[in-house]
Amino acid sequence: MNKVILMGRLTRDPDVRYSAGENALAIARYTLAVDRRFRRDGEATADFISCVAFGRVAEFAERYFHQGIRIVVSGRIQTGSYTNREGQKVYTTEVVVEEQEFAESKSASDQYAASHPSAPAPSAAAPTPSAASADGFMNIPDGIDEELPFG
Repeated sequence: MNKVILMGRLTRDPDVRYSAGENALAIARYTLAVDRRFRRDGEATADFISCVAFGRVAEFAERYFHQGIRIVVSGRIQTGSYTNREGQKVYTTEVVVEEQEFAESKSASDQYAASHPSAPAPSAAAPTPSAASADGFMNIPDGIDEELPFG
């Protein structure tokens, strides 16, 4: 069985591209910083995991995810290789995302961004604070259920 579940923060905004052709497919790539349980010399350590999402899952990431937010992903590990321009073989490992969810409220994400000045403000595609209710969670408009990647 090939199944992985990760929780971490996005190191940067997702890089979303669309495949060529009549039925263009969204492909989102992002990196998760996943904290390790142990500390090295008193310092927190993290693993940086490459993730790739396709289709509606990728479109959701493009619309709602930005650097610094905490998310949970589940999917499978995929390995591969290619030969670079210098003729060297390069091996790759990434998580193919099947499901992804927010792991904290919008207000908690905003507090994290405020305490980490290097994290940019949410992109224009992200929900605005006026779209959030008093508890910090976004109000989901009616009829959007079929667009959400989780149920």
